[in-house]
Amino acid sequence: MTFDADRIRSDFPALNSGLAFFDGPGGSQVPSIVGQAISEAIIKPISNRNVTTESERNAEEIVINFRQAVADLINGDPGGVVYGRSWTQMTYDFSRTLAKTWEKGDEIIVTTLDHDSNIRPWIQAAEAAGAVVRWAGFDLTSGELPTSAISELITEKTRLVAVTGAGNTLGTRPEIKEISKEVHRTNALLYVDGVHLTPHSAIDVQEMGADFYGFSFYKFFGPHCAAIVAKPSLLQTLNNDKLLPSTDAIPERFEFGTLPYELMAGCTAAIDYVAGLGGSEHETRRERILDSMAELERYEKELFAFMEFEISEIPGITTYGHAKTRTPTVYFNVKGFQPLEVYKHLATVKINATAGNFYALEASRALGLGDTGAVRAGLAPYCTKEDVIRLVTGLRQLVR
Repeated sequence: MTFDADRIRSDFPALNSGLAFFDGPGGSQVPSIVGQAISEAIIKPISNRNVTTESERNAEEIVINFRQAVADLINGDPGGVVYGRSWTQMTYDFSRTLAKTWEKGDEIIVTTLDHDSNIRPWIQAAEAAGAVVRWAGFDLTSGELPTSAISELITEKTRLVAVTGAGNTLGTRPEIKEISKEVHRTNALLYVDGVHLTPHSAIDVQEMGADFYGFSFYKFFGPHCAAIVAKPSLLQTLNNDKLLPSTDAIPERFEFGTLPYELMAGCTAAIDYVAGLGGSEHETRRERILDSMAELERYEKELFAFMEFEISEIPGITTYGHAKTRTPTVYFNVKGFQPLEVYKHLATVKINATAGNFYALEASRALGLGDTGAVRAGLAPYCTKEDVIRLVTGLRQLVR
């Protein structure tokens, strides 16, 4: 079955606003079914997790379903699925935990392509431990982050490599599988930011070889929260800070306080929605997800080619990053206009395409864009050719 964006648009109440949404990289719109799942979970009988009363069992079932849904999404182990308030919060938590084992002179590797949430927590943790930070840079012309940029930095002192699955502004998709091979020639760990990648591609964390893989649900139809997945055996070796009465069980000991069951229910509903995008009739959720993401990736690739070409034909447009493999994201500036001016103009014609460095601060500075950055337009599954034509028309109006 061919993916049909028009078929799903009625599932998203926000699309009734008449807005054309190209701000998906910052957060997608949400289908009704996800809102309904959140509502139902928060008003039905609910208590702290246990198996004695009905309300306790409701909470327990939500958590179990959440872990299994996340595992199905990325082919991970449900026993290694950790819930968190945000990707940034979780990375700070894990950076402090992992840094407990670092010694003076140990090394970590970060990249200039990454969102700052996969840079700053590691730098700060390294400074506290006396570890050395080494930087891998991307090609400023192509936007590529070659595996060699990381592998040439790896030594026997390397303890962790933090790298993005897809650049937050340029969309560049590094060869994570190849990077993993290089990292694991030593005893180092690979920590992958999958926030910008997960909405656009089928993920197999086992094949990828990431020790930690995380993403945010609000980037693909869910509520504002995140998850990080690792092997339970790896999590078991970590000595994280926690309250004394709280459990030592994995993965619960990395989840602080009472979990927001309603949000977890919304996350499961979002993953189920993804599984149904392609109309697959396979029995397992994992198989349906693979079918849906394959159809979606083909659709977005074709639509993105059209969008990128049309934007490049507009006089005075400069685009940044042209990696061969990337997500459907274009980062650009318009000659004679500040990015904020472009963003505000598009807003007047009901087009959401925001401007800034989008927390990819090092990438923006490396490209010579300073902290101001550029305009970002990214596709989501509900975007159509008509939306792209509206975007291009809006840009042409500004240039004229």
